Amino acid sequence: MIVSLFYAFLAILGLGFLVFIHELGHYWVARRKGMRVEAFAIGFGKPLYTWEWQGVKWHICMLPFGGYVKIAGMQKEGNREPFEIPDGFYGKRPWHRIQVAFAGPLVNILFAFLVFTILWFSGGRSKDFVEFTHRIGWVDPKSVLYEHGVRPGDVIQRYDGRPFSGFKDLLVAAFMSAPTTQIEGYKVDYLSGQRSEFNYTLRTYDNPNVLKEKINTIGVLSPARYMIFDGSLPPGSPMLTSGIQPNDRLLWADGEVIFSEQQMSSLINESTAFLTVQRGNQIFQTKAPRVQLDDLKLSGPERGEIDDWQHEAGLKGRLQDLYFIPYNLSPTAAIESRIRFIDEEDQIKAFQRCERCAYFNPLQEGDRILAVDGKPIHSSYELLEQLQTRHVLVIVERDPQAIRKVLWTDADQQFDQFGTADLETIVSSIGTERPVLDAGSLHILNPVVPKPISELALPEKQREQILQELAQTKKEVESIQDPQRRSDALHQLEKSQRKTVLGIPLRDRNVLYNPTPQQQFLDVFHDTWRTLYGLISGYANPKFVAGPVGIVQIVHHSWTVGPKEALFWMALISLNLGLINLLPLPVLDGGHILFSFIEMFTKRPLRSKTMERLVIPFVGLLIGFFIYVTYQDLARLFGSFF
Repeated sequence: MIVSLFYAFLAILGLGFLVFIHELGHYWVARRKGMRVEAFAIGFGKPLYTWEWQGVKWHICMLPFGGYVKIAGMQKEGNREPFEIPDGFYGKRPWHRIQVAFAGPLVNILFAFLVFTILWFSGGRSKDFVEFTHRIGWVDPKSVLYEHGVRPGDVIQRYDGRPFSGFKDLLVAAFMSAPTTQIEGYKVDYLSGQRSEFNYTLRTYDNPNVLKEKINTIGVLSPARYMIFDGSLPPGSPMLTSGIQPNDRLLWADGEVIFSEQQMSSLINESTAFLTVQRGNQIFQTKAPRVQLDDLKLSGPERGEIDDWQHEAGLKGRLQDLYFIPYNLSPTAAIESRIRFIDEEDQIKAFQRCERCAYFNPLQEGDRILAVDGKPIHSSYELLEQLQTRHVLVIVERDPQAIRKVLWTDADQQFDQFGTADLETIVSSIGTERPVLDAGSLHILNPVVPKPISELALPEKQREQILQELAQTKKEVESIQDPQRRSDALHQLEKSQRKTVLGIPLRDRNVLYNPTPQQQFLDVFHDTWRTLYGLISGYANPKFVAGPVGIVQIVHHSWTVGPKEALFWMALISLNLGLINLLPLPVLDGGHILFSFIEMFTKRPLRSKTMERLVIPFVGLLIGFFIYVTYQDLARLFGSFF
C-alpha cells in the first residue's frame, strides 16, 4: 500500500513537472522579448511561500504539481486594451508573441525527444512479445473472418488500411467506430510451411469479449503470445504429474500449434478424442467427436452391444450418460459405420470438413482404432472406458535459447522456428508401439486431465478474488441495456463457469524494444494525430480518452513496471501536451499563435471584446470536456459505483 501511494505521488509529481517546464518555456522567452512577467507559480492553490526576484513574484503553492506564468497584458487592464500595454504580451510584435506561445509546447516536445534519446542510449525497454507480434492469437469462431479461413497463427501485414505494427493497432482500431476495416496478410500452414495471402474488407461488430462498452472488431480478438511455464504450479493443478519443467514453452496441444491462452482454453474444453488409427498399411492420427450416447440415434442392438461393453469395462452409471464416438464398432474397435445424431445440426457439425485442421480425417469403414489419447486399446470396451475421461496431449519446447530476450524485430520471425520435422516425428508416433517422447528440443508430456477451476486447491485469498471478479462481471452483464447482448453475455458467463483449466501459470517472452529516438517520436506523433483525427471526425469515442485521473493511473502503473517505462510514458505525455497545445484553439497556445498570425496579415490588433467572444465559448467546452473525461476516468476506476 505504501509503495503504491509512493508511485502515485511520483506519477502526480511527474505530470506536474511537465506542466512546470511548459510554463518555464513561456517565462524564459517572454523575459527575453521584453515582456513583463508578473508572477510564476510552482504548483497550484494557495501560496505557502512567496518571494520576489527580478521583478517577478514567485509562489510555492499548496499543491506542488505543475505551475503557471502570468504575463502582463494578457487581459484588459482598466480602460486600456491589452495591445495598449507596452511591456505586455499583446503590446509586443506578433512575431515575438508567436515565439513566446510556441516556447511552452517546444519545451515539452524537446523533453520528449531527449527522453527517447536517453532510452535509446540506455539499451531500450523490456516488453512482452504480445505487443509487437504480427501473428493472430485468437479469432472469433462466429466471425466472417473465421468463415474466410483465417486462424490463430496467421500473419497480419496491414490493418485498417495501414502497415500493421502490433497489438497497439488492434486497440486503436477497436476504439474507432468505422463501419468497415480492411485486413491484409497471409495464412500459414505450420507443418508444411505453405503460405497464402488474404485481403478482406469486413464490417465491424461489437467485440463479444467486452460486456458494457461498445468496442469494435472484425474478429481478431487477441494477438499471439508465447506460453512459457513460470515454474510454480498451484496445489491440485492437473499439470502436477505431466512432467512439465520450468521455462517449458507450451507449443502444441491436441493437434494444433498453440498461439494464445484463448486458443488453449478452447481446445481443452472441446469434447474430442485424439485417436491413432490404422487404415490398411497406414497408421495416422486424427481427432473424433467425443459425445454422450444420449445425443446419438442408437438402435436396440447397438444399444445392447454398448451396454455389454459397459459391463466389461466395469463402468457405472446410466448408459445414456456415457461418452462415445459417433461410429458403430466391431468388438476389436474397427469402424463399421457412422451413427446418426438426434440433432441434425450436431450431425453436420461432427462430420463437416475441418478447414486447415492438420489432424482431422473422418474415419472410414474398416479403419481400426489403435489408441485413444495416446493410450493403446485392443477392444471396443477398452475404447469406451478410455473415452470417459477427457485427456489433453501437450508438447512443449524445452530450449533456453528459444525463450531468451531478443530484439523485438527478431522475435516474430523466431516464433515458429521450433522444428516442424521434430513435431511431426513425435505426433506421428503417438499411440504406436514405439512412441517418441523427445525430438530435438521438443518433448511430449504425460496426458493431462483438465479440471474445473473450482476443483483447484487455490489459496483462500485468490479464491475470494475470483469470486469477487465473478460477481462484478455478473453485475456488469445484468446492467447491459440491450436485451440480446445481455442474454448472450449471460450465456457466455454461465459457459465460462463450467470451463476446465490446466491450472498452469504462464508468461510471455520478453523482447528488447529499442527503436531510434526519431522512430519513437514519429510513432507517438502518428498515434496522437490518429486519435485527434478520430475525435474530430467522430470515429473515436471521447469516453475512451484518458483524463487527468486516467493519466495518473497510467504513469502510476508504469512506475510499477520500472523507471524506464515511467520515463517513456512521461515522454509520451509530454509530446502529447506539446502537440495538443499547438492546436489553433483560442484557449490553447495555438490560439495565441493564430491570433498573432491574423494580426500580422490584417495589421490590426484584436480587441479584448473580440478575444473574449472567441475564448469564452472554448473555455466552457474545455471545462465540459475536462469534467466528462474525469468522470469516465472515475467510472473506469470505480466502475461498480457509477
